[in-house]
Amino acid sequence: MLAKRIIPCLDVKDGKTVKGVNFVNFREAGDPVELGAQYSRQGADELVYLDITASHEGRKTFTELVKKVAANISIPFTVGGGINALADVERLLAAGADKVSINSSALRNPDLIEEIAKNFGSQVCVVAIDANFENERWLCYLNGGRIPTDRFLFDWATEAESRGAGEILFTSMTHDGVKDGYSNEALACLADLLHIPVIASGGAGKMEHFRDAFTLGRADAALAASVFHFGEIGIAELKDYLSAEGVNVRL
Repeated sequence: MLAKRIIPCLDVKDGKTVKGVNFVNFREAGDPVELGAQYSRQGADELVYLDITASHEGRKTFTELVKKVAANISIPFTVGGGINALADVERLLAAGADKVSINSSALRNPDLIEEIAKNFGSQVCVVAIDANFENERWLCYLNGGRIPTDRFLFDWATEAESRGAGEILFTSMTHDGVKDGYSNEALACLADLLHIPVIASGGAGKMEHFRDAFTLGRADAALAASVFHFGEIGIAELKDYLSAEGVNVRL
């Protein structure tokens, strides 16, 4: 059985790492390169960097940041934010990223998933889905959780896989930053539906939440931000705990 992965996520705004609650109320959490290097040393399996204000100016800044990250860490990392075309993917991979994460651009232009998979391989293409539970359904959102769509989580995840996505990164907006656990029911449904890895995001507050995402939600990886950034959970301690709980992790 493949080891479950622990993935710190760094939201980058104006060159700084920030963290919000329910996608708003951001506070600074430190230098993204230093934090990434620290997580790499502590035993994180991968990192995700998201350019959350991907304006044209931000893209140039972010590309330089990706180069610095690649020079300072020894684990795979994924980058996302403002990726709308193959040229964006090429630029970020050339800067040293291992994978790209697409979200709004995939919803607006699903063919982009196929183009990335065809040109760079499915393993490069992570489709991120921000969904909020409302009216008994998981509704997908665009633009960092600002704009509702007419797409629903399970249908869209299935389509993304069929178009060549290598992984699905599902963030529950309902649970984001609230720290009372991941959306394990939805994760388990995704695990049943899909044949590609599912990354859980949104809701980590204590070590038990990671365990539950892996055991109840059957996620392949768990992503978190503030519990790592603000020193609430150490990655080495988390992995020791998970291993003791019978979860297969790389120690």
